[in-house]
Amino acid sequence: MTDHFYALIMAGGGGTRLWPLSRGATPKQLLPLVEERSMFRVSVDRLAPLFAPDHIYVVTGDKYADAMRADAPALPADNFIIEPYGKDSGPAAALGLSVIAARDPQATVAILTADHHIADKAGFRAALAAAAALASDGQIVTLGIEATVPATGFGYIRRGELLREPDGLRAYAALEFTEKPDIETAEAFITSGEYSWNSGMFILRAADGMAEFARQQPDIARAFAALTPTVDTPAYAATLTTIWEQIVKISIDYAIMEGAESMAVIPVSIGWSDVGSWGSIFDVIDLDDAGSRFNTPQHLAIDTKNALVYADKLVVLVGVEDLVVIDTEDALLICHKDQTQKVKDVVNTLKAEGLARHL
Repeated sequence: MTDHFYALIMAGGGGTRLWPLSRGATPKQLLPLVEERSMFRVSVDRLAPLFAPDHIYVVTGDKYADAMRADAPALPADNFIIEPYGKDSGPAAALGLSVIAARDPQATVAILTADHHIADKAGFRAALAAAAALASDGQIVTLGIEATVPATGFGYIRRGELLREPDGLRAYAALEFTEKPDIETAEAFITSGEYSWNSGMFILRAADGMAEFARQQPDIARAFAALTPTVDTPAYAATLTTIWEQIVKISIDYAIMEGAESMAVIPVSIGWSDVGSWGSIFDVIDLDDAGSRFNTPQHLAIDTKNALVYADKLVVLVGVEDLVVIDTEDALLICHKDQTQKVKDVVNTLKAEGLARHL
């Protein structure tokens, strides 16, 4: 299996909820938000030893490719698959699967993220190996995250009958996906005990993935069928440019996963976080005795607790709590810890008011 098992890291997102540190030129996957390395580099490193460097692929945009190649120099340059421009995760996944399948028609692929935190790296690799064993029988497998609270910002997967226990991990039929429910629905899901959070990580044979595109998104499938024979030939770049104009923007969940046949879920508890907001950073980093973290050259905190600060200067906080302070060269964010999801609204307002230069 390992000879034909590949990782495909999706690394094209912008991370607007982590503004102003995460910008168009420096998205969150290129930032050292949780560890001293960038989130992208951490995502690459935690795949060893399950994947050799030449079995790790990356889909990203042209403006990020050079930085990512420099950040992960062990990966072959040809394993960076460049999108002409962003069209969401559906076309990005189809592009990655097409290139990998052209090079190895027997490929099984783990479609992964570049900007999520996973504390239990060994447990994560074990889950991927178990999922690959299930995928070899034609299942499309997702890793379901243990749902501990009725969060409304995540998708949910309902578990059905027990299918198998590959490597001691239980795999269930995936009955349905529910995207970001309201609080009452989320509470009912938690009470039922039948649901996991959707991690956005999928393991499947490349051929099965493209078969689902053919069944559910035939226009996308036809476009990539024209691309596959050109991989590693002089005609590839021009063909990709042509087909990219023809395909719709759509997430992989909506494109194929929610309607996939033979879908399975392996529930895992691996210390996962999507690091989707400044508030979520508190849950995955080391904090001081006052529940704070200062990423500054120097700071002074008096009667202060539960503060998160990123700055390149001396920062002094007096008599405050539950604050996020992000200071950059051209923007300063001061936000209550419980309001950090609204940073995305800030980004939308800046766009609407012609202030995109700050994005």
